[in-house]
Amino acid sequence: MVKTWDEFLEQEAKQPYFIELMEAVKEARANGNVYPTEEDMFSCFRLCPYDKVKVVILGQDPYHGPGQAHGLSFSVQSGVRIPPSLRNIYKELKTDLDIEPADHGYLAKWAEQGVLLMNTSWSVAEGKAGSHKKLGWATFTEHVLEELNNYEQPLVFILWGNHAIKVASGITNPKHLLIKGVHPSPLAASRGFFGSKPFSKTNEFLVENGRTAIDWDLNK
Repeated sequence: MVKTWDEFLEQEAKQPYFIELMEAVKEARANGNVYPTEEDMFSCFRLCPYDKVKVVILGQDPYHGPGQAHGLSFSVQSGVRIPPSLRNIYKELKTDLDIEPADHGYLAKWAEQGVLLMNTSWSVAEGKAGSHKKLGWATFTEHVLEELNNYEQPLVFILWGNHAIKVASGITNPKHLLIKGVHPSPLAASRGFFGSKPFSKTNEFLVENGRTAIDWDLNK
């Protein structure tokens, strides 16, 4: 078991699959725009240190438009229009905990409190959704989740949609809580996302297990 994300990344960096993966991403950057930037690719680790993790929200692909993705799932940089899925997340937050929707989509405040906002693909070519998912990111994500499955304290995994549920099938440690639900995208949200109360369920579990609740309010 690792003690920091830096230690984890150093460990992965020695593995052949990861060396190939980084070469493939580097080549893609040389041939066009890739998001997020190289500096932000692992920003979810920087903003949510390993020993602070309480909650994992598993996204799929980084946003593939200019200025959107910055390494946190569902989040966009300040000043960027709030994407439809995140608007629905804010609607559910209002229903669940009566928190008013923020006027921005920057979720760093969640990350800094222990919410690991990770995607299953960690890079994407501009305008080409899913373009990097076969580069080797699946192996990397699997290794991240193995570390989290063995985490010493109880964690909450918020799994929205079939993709996240499938990818997290290796989370088998009974001490963790898995909240499985419908994806918040406009295509799916009306089929059970609204009214699912993931935020209050998360906080109840954290408090029951002696951990501090997340302050989900992004307006402060």
